[in-house]
Amino acid sequence: MMKTRLLAVFVLPTALCAQTIVIHNARVVDGTGTPAVVATVVVRDGRIAAVAPDAAIPAGARVVEAAGRTLLPGLFDLHTHARASAAPTGSTLAGDWPKDLAAYLACGVTSIDDFGNYGEQFEPMRRLLSTGAVAGPRVHLAARISPPEGHGTEGGQGDMFTLEAATPEQAHFVMQKALAWRPDVIKVFTDGWRYGASPALASMNEETIAAIVADAHRAGLKVLTHTVSLENARITVRAGVDSLVHGVQDRDLDEDFLALMKSKGTAYVSTLAVYEPRNRLAVLPAMQGLLEPAIVDLLGLPRAAAARRMEPGAEPTIRPAERWAHLLHNERALFAAGIPIGNGTDAGMGGVYHGWASLHEMELATQAGLTPLQAITAATLTSARILGVDRELGSIQPGKLADLVLIDGRPDEQIGDIYKTARVFLGGREFDPAALRALIQSDGPTPLPARAIEPLLDDFERPDGRTALGTLRIYSTDPGIDHSRMLFTVAPRADGGHDLLIQAAMGPKQRNYVRLHLPLTPGGIEPADLSRFHGIALDARGEGDYTVGIATAAARTGDFHARFQAGSAWKTIKLDFADFDAARPETARQATPPAWTGRDAREIWIELAGPAGSARWLEVDNLTFY
Repeated sequence: MMKTRLLAVFVLPTALCAQTIVIHNARVVDGTGTPAVVATVVVRDGRIAAVAPDAAIPAGARVVEAAGRTLLPGLFDLHTHARASAAPTGSTLAGDWPKDLAAYLACGVTSIDDFGNYGEQFEPMRRLLSTGAVAGPRVHLAARISPPEGHGTEGGQGDMFTLEAATPEQAHFVMQKALAWRPDVIKVFTDGWRYGASPALASMNEETIAAIVADAHRAGLKVLTHTVSLENARITVRAGVDSLVHGVQDRDLDEDFLALMKSKGTAYVSTLAVYEPRNRLAVLPAMQGLLEPAIVDLLGLPRAAAARRMEPGAEPTIRPAERWAHLLHNERALFAAGIPIGNGTDAGMGGVYHGWASLHEMELATQAGLTPLQAITAATLTSARILGVDRELGSIQPGKLADLVLIDGRPDEQIGDIYKTARVFLGGREFDPAALRALIQSDGPTPLPARAIEPLLDDFERPDGRTALGTLRIYSTDPGIDHSRMLFTVAPRADGGHDLLIQAAMGPKQRNYVRLHLPLTPGGIEPADLSRFHGIALDARGEGDYTVGIATAAARTGDFHARFQAGSAWKTIKLDFADFDAARPETARQATPPAWTGRDAREIWIELAGPAGSARWLEVDNLTFY
């Protein structure tokens, strides 16, 4: 039997939660589906102490007068990619994840599922949130699993970012890896259908899904899926997953499937916001204040220029309007059948903006037939139940954590009022939406404390497969299922010690490459301070030209990089930081790349590139900053 999942993220320091707060005479919509009642809510030590029309106001409490306003539980978004920018499709603008998280809080979204990270990044993200270095909601971090050549593997981010399993045996093996990172949820890409716009990718078989579910449930974790077609949804539900977290859109659901969902207790999250047919380049009024300057610049480009950034696609076999009709029909049918409906968006994808999309999803749910009150329930208590955190979150009841949002209006009657966020509380700590919007709109990346590091980056002598700095080596490739392939392994040197041998088989594209990534801090989440160094040295041997790059927070649209040559004999190469070229800026605000301070380095990468079908190799050793 699956254990109740306890909250393991964003434990607020006691000092931030100690104040007693009284929200006086609010219209309380408690998240249970009960109509609004006027009541006073008392918050003490970060938890709800009382909810009643005549609740006593403790001496010394801070009183928030809320007459005419509506108090809701903090909202949920069960499908986000918080480190993706949501810039228009085709843009290379990276996401500033602290600003993206601030956008959720500014909208009253206090809990999210984040599906866009790999395990090494979990600990530093949790630490930055728990210490207050980053202001954000409760972030439930997901380990990702896909079948080989399935969706989630085509981004070129390597098999650490998305673990791969094609059989039950392989599923148990990768789940051991996944669980070692202490994820909060498991994300499984069960469905390879690409909406009729391109050939389907691989889908996962029922036995493999069931093996993942069994391991996850033994660990007390929920399993949420990418599933978008009816037949794959049937397989996925039979395998016992907890929730489908995309809407079925290739056809209307049949009665057998509705009965299957109900018998299995499977929940459903449509993510209508990512599929809604609309102009993704338009800035809607509710977005204002939630978009960082780099994205505003992109959206402000002339339409013709912006259109050139859109990726071309094949003519879909099922048109968006038809898919949209299926999505609305299916959410309506599932809700009528009593299937739990949650709130999720796929925010971070092109045009699906953080925070705003979570609220817009609730609007779209009313298009599918839910009432405003039902949409609020979906985004609060039902979503908390889907995650298994409803003992602590999701409703305004005594004893629960005080995650609350005060709205200027009556969103339970007029869902458009959901955008009128007045006050936000997370565990009893208040966040000012105006201050959060100011943070989002500030120029430059969010500053984070930089960590000093030692000169030796990697000599490949550690037996645990990590760099000399203790970070995990990872790789990436050109995107697509037909991407280039890469292997790297520690090998003995003839003169003693070890080096790293990189081998690559290039794909069929015009631009084929593989990259070895050496993060300077775990997962590259926190910046490293390289300002006391002048450059990087390495021993290398190979055949031809190679590239070394520095990924930074300041170079939002790319990296600093320098080229070097290597031959069959070992040689030591020194690359001065002053000779590194900056990637071309993407927005008007970055017309001239800023001078690099050296205090925001994330990782060093080494690239091997070559023509279609070619093979490349490189051996490296003794990477050292000087």
